[in-house]
Amino acid sequence: MNVDIMLQIMLCYGHKRLIVIDPEDGKQPMSYKYEGKIYTMVYNGQIYNVKELKKDLVEAGFSFEGHSDTEVLLKSYILYKENVVNKLNGIFAFAIWDESERKLFLARDHFGVKPLYYTFFNNNFIFASEVKAILKFPGVTPTIDEQGICELFGIGPAHTNGLTAFKDIYELKPASYIIYSENGIKTKRYWKLKSNPHTDNFNDTCNKVQYLLEDSIKRQLVSDVPLCTFLSGGLDSSIITMYASEYCKENNLPALDTYSVDYIDNDKNFQKTDFQPNSDNYYINLMQEKLNTNHHTVMLDTPELALALEDAMIARDFPGMADVDSSLLLFCKHVKNDATVTLTGECADEIFGGYPWFFREDALKSNTFPWSIAIKERQELLNPYIGDKINLKEYIDYRYNESLKDVEILDIDSEETKEKRKISYLTLNWFMQTLLDRSDKMGMYNGFEIRVPFCDYRLAEYVWNIPWEIKALNGREKGLLRYIMKDKLPKEIVDRKKSPYPKTWNPTYLKAVKEMLGKIMEDKNAPINTLLNREYIMQILETDGKAFTRPWFGQLMTGPQLMAYLCQVNMWLERYEPRIEI
Repeated sequence: MNVDIMLQIMLCYGHKRLIVIDPEDGKQPMSYKYEGKIYTMVYNGQIYNVKELKKDLVEAGFSFEGHSDTEVLLKSYILYKENVVNKLNGIFAFAIWDESERKLFLARDHFGVKPLYYTFFNNNFIFASEVKAILKFPGVTPTIDEQGICELFGIGPAHTNGLTAFKDIYELKPASYIIYSENGIKTKRYWKLKSNPHTDNFNDTCNKVQYLLEDSIKRQLVSDVPLCTFLSGGLDSSIITMYASEYCKENNLPALDTYSVDYIDNDKNFQKTDFQPNSDNYYINLMQEKLNTNHHTVMLDTPELALALEDAMIARDFPGMADVDSSLLLFCKHVKNDATVTLTGECADEIFGGYPWFFREDALKSNTFPWSIAIKERQELLNPYIGDKINLKEYIDYRYNESLKDVEILDIDSEETKEKRKISYLTLNWFMQTLLDRSDKMGMYNGFEIRVPFCDYRLAEYVWNIPWEIKALNGREKGLLRYIMKDKLPKEIVDRKKSPYPKTWNPTYLKAVKEMLGKIMEDKNAPINTLLNREYIMQILETDGKAFTRPWFGQLMTGPQLMAYLCQVNMWLERYEPRIEI
């Protein structure tokens, strides 16, 4: 590797960060000279155990100019070197240049909340928090090959950890770090979920879960800029909001601001389903009245939801979850007018077993990712020329079985716990990653930070080893969590069946995305035709999406969302103009 070139790049560090702690003294890139050696860092994220780290650093002889977590992180690295990752609790992606040893250290948080991408080009090591930044480097050309097509249309909008759809552009895996020097590149995974016997009794288990959750929430409420919570009236967001509201009262802060999202005419058009049995409004009002929060409802309309599809794709750099993405992007845009940071209930379903596929035999026995079972339909969607060369099922099976090999099963696990460990591991490492990616990208596109207290690695570690019979207490999804909260939240909230992120039921949305896709398909030279099956897309249009018989992904990406996704594919191909190598 050409270290001189690497040094030249390092001296051209670029950084643009949303600052929520100590704006003046947290400026970056940040350099610090210690014992004659210079260290320089760029960093994205938030460290939640700054107080403990700073105490140890002071005892080790360090002094501080401000109270930013940036300064604490840089000096923690100087003290602990690569072992610093084992000292951190937070969401982070950072790079530190050690000038004396001429090496670059990059690291990413335990669950990969904060993104970090890299590539090699002409002996240059290029890294960034967005793929679009890497593509700006002179000579780097966006290319998709067979693996990229399999990622996009076999796995997407999820992706395999460590990969992107672009050839030779990689993602630093969650809970991993890279050391890059004249000796080459070394990558190491510093943390993973480990299976151990659960020895706590039931009462101790409840107390430990409650402590870890409350501690995580309170750590994440620290901010020097306006902070709020997202409140849907579901169990998870209600828990976050309850603790946040208590924190505000205990610290004599103004009443907590809470936000929810809804869609014009949803009250008229709502349709009850197994996945979405009721609307949110009744439950939101219940929590708002109980906690006396300052609640705001953001109303989105069909035209803006469709128009924001391109911005949502740009935020991800890839086709994503269609209006499930664009609605969150718009929601964050509105909330950003009043706040800069929010806490959400994201990740509780993955940690505590809240999804339908944890309980449905057809999902458990599907031998594939249960949120993405439309494999035959995905294959049929490929352009026949490409479909003859690429077998999506083979690729999906490979990634599925590769993941299962990483699951640690204990001899003492019950058969049910063994089965649920597998589905939990897949959910944590695939489905949750997709939602975390969505949250961070849609939020940061608006200069807005979304924090996820349920994703605290200490909580995840502990709950991972709780036997399924306890985790799913009384046969309920998130049964243990419901039990722990039974005396803290209204019974209606504790007993409420899981309801996913709200989507529009307005029929004008179907009309809008159908017209958008129809205009694309009027042009037989539209780039989407190079990758996908034009005839099948026309059937999807003619049947309002019913020709694609199962959801594209998860529970919400059905007819209108599939059409919106196809629009995003064409937008992506037009904007990024990837070279296709088959």
